[in-house]
This record gives sequence, C-alpha cells and structure tokens, in this order.
Amino acid sequence: FTVFFLIQNHWKKSTFAVCVLSYGGHWLYGKHCDNVLRREACIEARAFGHELIGPQEHLKKAIVILNPAACNGKANRLFEKNAAPILHLAGVEVKIVKTDYEGQAKKLMELMDQTDMLIIAGGDGTLQEVITGLLRRADEETFSKIPIGFIPLGSSNSLSQSLHLVSDNKVQHITSATLSILKGETVPLDVLQIKSEKEQPVFALFGLRWGAFRDVASSISKYWYLGPLKTRAAHWFSSLKQWPQTHQASLSYLAPVPRPPDLPTEIPPRPNLLYRIYRRLNNYWNPPIEELPKEPEPERWESKDISTLELTVSTHNKNPVKRVSTDIIDALHENACNINSIEFVLTYSLTVGQFITEGHYDLLLFFSCPQEGAGFYDIDNEEYEAMSVEVRLLPRKLRFFCSAERREQLAQAQ
Repeated sequence: FTVFFLIQNHWKKSTFAVCVLSYGGHWLYGKHCDNVLRREACIEARAFGHELIGPQEHLKKAIVILNPAACNGKANRLFEKNAAPILHLAGVEVKIVKTDYEGQAKKLMELMDQTDMLIIAGGDGTLQEVITGLLRRADEETFSKIPIGFIPLGSSNSLSQSLHLVSDNKVQHITSATLSILKGETVPLDVLQIKSEKEQPVFALFGLRWGAFRDVASSISKYWYLGPLKTRAAHWFSSLKQWPQTHQASLSYLAPVPRPPDLPTEIPPRPNLLYRIYRRLNNYWNPPIEELPKEPEPERWESKDISTLELTVSTHNKNPVKRVSTDIIDALHENACNINSIEFVLTYSLTVGQFITEGHYDLLLFFSCPQEGAGFYDIDNEEYEAMSVEVRLLPRKLRFFCSAERREQLAQAQ
C-alpha cells in the first residue's frame, strides 16, 4: 500500500520514471538482439574458417575500401563491430584501405594490386568512386573480373536493395551482406559509361537523372523545418520560381545491335590424344572453307529533340525484377509527341520514345544540352554539372556478391 500511495501522491514523477524505464528497457533489448545477430553471424563465419585448404591453395585475399566518413562518421565503428570479425573468423586475409577525402577512392583504384575479391564498405558515393576508378584503369579488362562485395555502411545504399534482402535492422543488414561475400554467390550487373568532352568517363550502376524532379529532390532538405510538408513545399516553391519546368535536349542514338555470346567461365577439358590426331588429319584432308568477311553495315544514327520534365537513363540493377509494361509502351507509341517524361531503360528492354526491343544489347546514346546553365545531373545519386555526354551500356560488366534469393531473381530478370 505504501508504494501505491507514493505513486498516487507523486504521479508526475512516477509517470516520468515509467517512461524512462520503458525507453531504457527497449534500448537494452535492442542491444541484446544486435549482439545475438552478431554472435549467430560469427558462428556461421567460423564454419568457413574451419574448412581445410589444399597444400597448393592460399588464403583468400580481400582489399576493403572503407569510407570512415559514411553514415555521418559512424561507418568505421559499424565495420569494426559488425563486418570485420566475420571476415577474420572466415580466414580471409583482409587489407583495409581507408579514404581520407572525397575522390580518393578513384586514385586508390589506380594503385590496387591483384586480389581475390574487392570489398566496398560505404554508401552510394564510395561505390560510384570505386567503380569509376576501377574501370578507368588501362588494364580494366583484367581487374573488372574481380568479384566485388558491397557492405552497406552509408546513409544511402541503393545497390544493397538489389543484392541483399532488405532489413530495417542495421546490424542484420551489414552481417547478411558480409556473409553473402563468404558464400560466394555472384551475379553480373550492367554498367553505364558516361563520357563528356571535357572530363574522363564516369561509370554508374543505376543511371543518370536530369530534370525538374531531380532539382526538387536535391532541395527538399532546405525545408526541414516544415516536417512532413517539406516535400510538398519544395515542389511548390520550385514551381513558383520557374514555370513551365521543361528541359530541352537533343538525343542521338544508335539502334541497339545483338552482341556476341559471353565466353564460358570454365575452361573445357582438353580432348584425348587420339581425338586430337583424328581432328588434325581430318582438317588436313578436308580443310574448312573460309568464309569471306562481311562488309560492316553503315551506322544508322537516329536523332530526336525533346522537351521534357524529367529524363532518366537507367539500368535494371536497382529494380531487377521490374519489367516495362507493354501498356506503357503502347501509350508512348500513341502519344510520342506529348511525352512529359521519357525514360530509357538500358538493359534487356530498351525504351527510346516509341521504340522498344528485347534481348541482350550494346547501346550508344549521345545526349546534348543546348541551353546554358542546364543545371546538374544525378549519376548514382552523386551531383555532376550538366553538359553534353555520351552514354554507353556495358552489359554484365562487373560481378557482385549477392544473396542466393536475390541471385535467382536477377537471373530470372536477365
């Protein structure tokens, strides 16, 4: 009864104490769940470390490009607590390279030695820098075959949604991404090469975005004081500053052509001696007829002047299972002169205004901004000054580690 009377007489203090205890209990329970997830991931990683290797084999080597400034400076602590123990328990020889400033990852890729795997620990900005630096190398044909792992430590981790199952728990997201690297399941992803006359090419996994909606998205944070109305306010003030919000550009593109099939990843076994002797004798007595090379067909460039709210050149890497609806294509075909937004999906379905085709293709697109002060592009969520650029699709250029579930979805999409 004494406790009851104390609570009744001091109900304000009692209410405050209950709130504090409830919050503290919830926080402690969350920490306990995170520790359980880390322990389970370490137990699973230790099984990989106990596997025996042959006398001629060596420990797997991994180079980790870590951006400590990602996630508001929390990336280094997140990596040390959630990803590093898993890699060490699995017996991976890890070399961690930390970046000190923006753009350094591009320079580090020029100095990178051969390794068994490359791991990117950061967000979208770190990923885009590493991919660009890797594919700018003179020997990029060799280094682009190195499998790449992505550990989501940034504020924005767009690629992680395609490679791993999405989780609201940060610890579970990081540990599952790290375990996917150890399991070795990989999937090829397309890359866009975006090249201007002034600068070196930039490479993107998701795409290029230019237009009114991109400009509004970059200004939403300015209206933070409006809370849930900040997005509406950004659109409203943007419309007041400029109306209509149309962007003019000129597009020139080559019709996509089928590319040769990919070379087999495994070397076929060498035939036995008798078969090789028979094949040589057969080629000697019945030499194969050499076909004359066909004359290459002239390039057929197609041009189009557009006035649009938003222009997007994107791959299917971000939404691997999503397909372009035939109803949308029919609508574009019927209303090709009244399009407010033109989208180029440069993967296995290519939409260019009123044109769509299916298959595996190489594509070349030239995008020209005629007006001065055309604004900015978003290339994989990174801001670049808008200028005339050449966009080329590099199909299945890089291989990334992914979960088994996502690999099946990506395989079906391809």
